[in-house]
Amino acid sequence: MTTTDRTAGTPAAHPRFAEALRGLGLGELAGRARRFPEATRTAAEAAAAIGCELDQICKSLVFAADGVPVLVLMDGASRVDLERVREELGAGKVTRAKADVVRETTGYAIGGVPPFGHRSRTRVLADRSLLAHEVVWAAAGTPYAVFPMESKELVATAGATLVDVRERSE
Repeated sequence: MTTTDRTAGTPAAHPRFAEALRGLGLGELAGRARRFPEATRTAAEAAAAIGCELDQICKSLVFAADGVPVLVLMDGASRVDLERVREELGAGKVTRAKADVVRETTGYAIGGVPPFGHRSRTRVLADRSLLAHEVVWAAAGTPYAVFPMESKELVATAGATLVDVRERSE
């Protein structure tokens, strides 16, 4: 049984993401996804809708490292330090990926990109800050749906390398 939006009666998780979860043997996560009538495309919107702390949100952000897409998983309260990502990857230049590159690479629109289950395989970096909470919430393939997952399992399922790439507070 999948969780549905009470008003629309539609499954919460994007169908392609729900299929990816089943393929990974994680189909039960699709059933725990929650859909909201208001967008959860930003970490602040998602945290407010769920009723959790901002840093319990897992943002899935796509960057271009020397033109090659890379996914960075970051807690919702922090910002990615592009210089630290560049150093981690040994890249010459790292920039935010354009919306069309995000969709082409992941199969999802910005604001709904899940941490795994993408159209193409990309390198994944996960900031250690995600491990501060046992469970985090991430996008379920749409800007209106999120799902909970143990942070360590999320990092492992995404095939991510644990790194320190968040901006340091001055």
